Amino acid sequence: MEDIEVPSFFLCPISLQIMKDPVIVPTGITYDRESIEKWLFSGKNDTCPVTKQVISGCEVTPNHTLRRLIQSWCTLNASYGIERIPTPKPPINKTQVAKLLNDAKSPQQQVKCLRKLRSIANENETNKRCMEAAGAVEFLVSVVNNFNSLSFEETSDDGFEIARPGDEALSILYGLEISESGLKNLIMGRNGELIIETLTKVMQGGNYESRAYAVLLLKSMLEVADPLKLISLKHELFSEIVQVLRDQISHKASNATLQLLIKLCPWGRNRIKAIEAKAVSVLIDLLLDSSERRTCEMVLMVLDLLCQCAEGRAELLGHGAGLAVVSKKILRVSQVASERAVRIILSISKFSTTTSVLQEMLQIGIVAKLCLVLQVDCGSKIKDKAREVLKMQARVWKSSPCIPANLLSSYPA
Repeated sequence: MEDIEVPSFFLCPISLQIMKDPVIVPTGITYDRESIEKWLFSGKNDTCPVTKQVISGCEVTPNHTLRRLIQSWCTLNASYGIERIPTPKPPINKTQVAKLLNDAKSPQQQVKCLRKLRSIANENETNKRCMEAAGAVEFLVSVVNNFNSLSFEETSDDGFEIARPGDEALSILYGLEISESGLKNLIMGRNGELIIETLTKVMQGGNYESRAYAVLLLKSMLEVADPLKLISLKHELFSEIVQVLRDQISHKASNATLQLLIKLCPWGRNRIKAIEAKAVSVLIDLLLDSSERRTCEMVLMVLDLLCQCAEGRAELLGHGAGLAVVSKKILRVSQVASERAVRIILSISKFSTTTSVLQEMLQIGIVAKLCLVLQVDCGSKIKDKAREVLKMQARVWKSSPCIPANLLSSYPA
């Protein structure tokens, strides 16, 4: 096949590929629909890539003239292996979505509606935004809030199957990638408490997939919630969050759970709720099993927050591997992990030391590790905290035979 030059105005300015569905944005520039939607919605940009003018929340207009030109050019060059671009399916509109939602009266109709909504959402980003604007989020939330309703049999193309509307609605709701304003309406609205209670029940009694979607959706919601909402969360929610982490449903769900705890635990009362849910022991066990950098960093971040209260430090010291695994991660994972691990040791050294704790720190090599921190290039913040711990306990540690001679020389005066 010979090389053939493609007219430049057939190419999308973002992807530099031939446009399949050219659309015009309010700035007058034409882009391929998929590329500009990805730029605006998935990338969360609000400007025209070419003009840099703000086009947040814009509606695109199909460029039918250019599409027909591209199709004609493809037909003329078919002998060179160029395939004709099919006429794109028009995106859904709010009226169509609203009718679909209004028709979903019975449980069977709801299941059919949910399948149609999933199909619509999977087509493109514009459909997702259209669904949100037409009230699909509220419909899906209402179905999720009836999560414990009875399953029932329905005939499908491949025979009989058990329909679970709540499971289906929850996965669609998460997949919609609801806008920030939509998430705020969801969490801060009059039904905010109900959706949190429902997601708690899903994490308690749903299947693995639904539990994962529940924690992922909860994370998105709480990221935009105000502090008053965050500190009023119930103990039951923390218990289920920690249980999801303990069960290791999926890597994505575990990371979302850790991010949730990082978001929630700067507040003292939330730390207590997490500690009472046995978060410390679960985090230590996870740290023992994981070698993945980001996971280790997040686990140490949460432990650092929990060790800022006496109950958290007591739980860490009460775990047989607590101090040892924290020490092991220093200088082995990343600078972020090292700093968090040294911060944990500093908290314990300041507020929770006993003779036995100080001896344990010597025996498992924490003191030697802190001396090593002072000798290597690992960042001034880490060195300062390590130096503070060593100076604080110098009377007990400095003359100990447990510290190797080559490290003892770096012990601060």
